[in-house]
Amino acid sequence: MPGRLKLDRPLAFFDIESTGVVPQRDRIVEIAVVKLYPDGRRQTTVRRLNPGIPIPAGATAIHGISDADVADAPSFADIAEKLFNYLSDCDLAGYNISGFDVPILEAEFKRAGYDFAAVSHKIVDAYNIFCKLYPRTLTAAYKFFCGKELDDAHSAGADTAATLEVLAGEMERHPELPEDVSGLAAFSDLAGPDAVDRGRRFKWSGDEVVVNFGKNAGRTLRDLAENDPNFLRWILRGDFADDVKDIASNALIGKFPVRRSGNE
Repeated sequence: MPGRLKLDRPLAFFDIESTGVVPQRDRIVEIAVVKLYPDGRRQTTVRRLNPGIPIPAGATAIHGISDADVADAPSFADIAEKLFNYLSDCDLAGYNISGFDVPILEAEFKRAGYDFAAVSHKIVDAYNIFCKLYPRTLTAAYKFFCGKELDDAHSAGADTAATLEVLAGEMERHPELPEDVSGLAAFSDLAGPDAVDRGRRFKWSGDEVVVNFGKNAGRTLRDLAENDPNFLRWILRGDFADDVKDIASNALIGKFPVRRSGNE
């Protein structure tokens, strides 16, 4: 049992690899579960699954699982009943599972005919605990990297000066960071290579742009332009960033983003 952890019922640590990050569209290709029991026992299970759809090259580059690797694997539906029963008496734990793993697991169960969301599970997310223990505010960063308290926080002048010192402190403490602006910009970009816009409202799925939010998540931009243009017109009327509106506006006149290779 890790450290001071006390259990009243089993706690299932789990992690998922998938075809992408949209629960309504993407599928699980691997799931690992470590089930801890109150008496200290643990069981570890790792299963690869055939998602029934092609695994995008971008996803394979992250987790290393290709279509060939899961060609003979069972589908999620094949293991759904056994997995549902295995997890039904558990609370759940993992890293950033609230934002990704739990929603995609619930979506897979729903497609297989099981209402996993209705089962009572406490969720322990180590990522959320990390964020609360080590806040990502400028005040916290200034104290951590510079060893000083930030006076006049939220005044533009103080915040700007502190940010400069924080960056210097980050580079001093972490010599592995790039020394040039291009390298630092790439390192600090959290949107990822599949983002089409800065806010990730649209993302790449192979060579097609898909919606990455709301009820149309997973639908291609071309499909929306041809069959549901009112959604794109809604974006133009809404409170969206200019780059998002540009994508929607161009799609309405038949102009779509073209994915460039990493060398371009």
